[in-house]
Amino acid sequence: MEAGPVRDSDPDPAHQSEPGQPRDQLETLQQALVEHLKGRGFLRSARIEAAFRAVPRHLFLPGVPPEEVYRDQVIPLKVVDGVCVSSSSQPAIMAIMLEQLGLEPGQHVLEIGAASGYNAALMAHIVGESGSVVTIDIDEDLVEGARAHLEAAGYPQVRVICGDGAQGYPPAAPYDRIILTVAAGDIASPWYEQLKPNGRLLLPLVLRDTQFSVALERRDDHLESVSVRYCAFMMLRGPFTEAGGIFALGPGPEAGPALQLRLNNYQPVDVLALYRALTGPWYDLPSGVLASLHEIHYGFNTWLSQHEPAACSLVAQREHPALAELPWLFKIAGLEIRTTIGVVADNQIALLALPPGWKQPASGNGQSGQTVCEIMVRCFGGAENLARRLLSLLRAWDTAGRPAGWFLFPSDEHLRLRVYPLHVPCPEEPAPERLIFTRRWSRLVIERLSS
Repeated sequence: MEAGPVRDSDPDPAHQSEPGQPRDQLETLQQALVEHLKGRGFLRSARIEAAFRAVPRHLFLPGVPPEEVYRDQVIPLKVVDGVCVSSSSQPAIMAIMLEQLGLEPGQHVLEIGAASGYNAALMAHIVGESGSVVTIDIDEDLVEGARAHLEAAGYPQVRVICGDGAQGYPPAAPYDRIILTVAAGDIASPWYEQLKPNGRLLLPLVLRDTQFSVALERRDDHLESVSVRYCAFMMLRGPFTEAGGIFALGPGPEAGPALQLRLNNYQPVDVLALYRALTGPWYDLPSGVLASLHEIHYGFNTWLSQHEPAACSLVAQREHPALAELPWLFKIAGLEIRTTIGVVADNQIALLALPPGWKQPASGNGQSGQTVCEIMVRCFGGAENLARRLLSLLRAWDTAGRPAGWFLFPSDEHLRLRVYPLHVPCPEEPAPERLIFTRRWSRLVIERLSS
C-alpha cells in the first residue's frame, strides 16, 4: 500500500499506522530500534537520536511488516534483472554516517541517492525549518515514492529531484553538506564545486575491493578526511558509474552491475572486448608460488596496488549468472563475493586463478581461505606480456617475504585520505604506508597513520 499525502486534519504523521497495526506497537518497535542503536554505540548525538525517535521508518516502507521495518537491517526497494539496485540502508550505517556528516540546524544539504526518502527525512528533522534538504535519484519511480513517503511523514519541504547525482544539483548550490548513500570510485567535479568552502562531503568511497565511508572537508587545494569508517553500499548508477575506474562487465544490460572490473588507476576500457576475452580461450602460467587465498587477497593485493599502476580486481556476487562462465573466481571467507586480482591494459587482461580441477573447500568448514595451493597466472587471448608481468610481481612478493597487507583490513580509525583534483599537483609519493590511486577526476591518497 502506498502512503498517502498528509492533510491538515490528519493526526500526527509520525504516529500513523498501517491498517490493523496499533500505533502504540509501532511506537514501541521504533523506540526499541533507537535503544538498540544507542546500546551499540552508533547513536551519540542528541540531535540524531531525536531524529530517529521522531521519524517513522514504516511510512517510508509501506507494505513491509513493521517487525521487519524496525529491525536493524537493510531492506531492498528495487530489483532489476535479479540484482538489487536500491535499498533502504541498515539503520546502523545510517546513524554512523549521520554522525560523520555533522549536521547543524540551518544547514543546506544535498543527498545523492534518495531511495525511500527516510534518510532525507532524518536530515530534514536535524537541520530544521531554517535549513533545507535536496535529495536526488536517477529512477523516476523511486523519486515518486520518496516524495509520497516524505509527504506522508510530514516532510513535504524536502525537494526530491530526478536526475544524475554525479552532476549534483546546481540550482540549490552551494551546500554545507553533501552526502552520497551510494558508493562511488571517484569524486565528481560538481560535488567539489557545489560544496561551500567550509563544507563537508560524505560518501562511500570504493578503493579496489574495500568501501570506506569517508567524511571529507575542504582544504586550500584538496579534500582531507576527518572521519573514516568501513561500509558496503550499492554503486552509483548512470554515466558517472565508470568514471572512477569501476566498470560493469557482461554481454548486455542483463549482466547488471554485479560483475565488476575495478581498476587501481583509471583507464578507458572496452567492456565488451574484455568480457569476450574472459569467456574466451585462455592458458595458465604456473607460478611455483604456493599460497592461501587469504594471503593472496589480503597480502599480494596490497603489494600489487603499490607496485603496478594497471592493477585490477574482478568481483562478482556469488549468485551472479556470470559465475557459470567464470567458475575459477576465488571464494574469500567472510565475503559474499567471488573475486580475483590481476592486471589490465590496452583492453587485455591477465588474472590470478586456481589450478584447473582444484576444488576450493566449502566456506563453512573454516578452511576455505587458508588451504594452500599453487597460484596460477591466467592469460586470456593474446595478453602474454601482461601475464608474465603479473607472474613477475607475484614471485617478487613471494621473494620479499610475502609482506602482509594493511590496506584491506586496517583499523579504520588509523586511516587518512586526501583527494586532489587532477589539475592540482599531488605532493605525496607512494610509500609502504601510502597508496595513491589516480582516477578520472582526482587522485586519491590513502595513508596508514601510526597508532
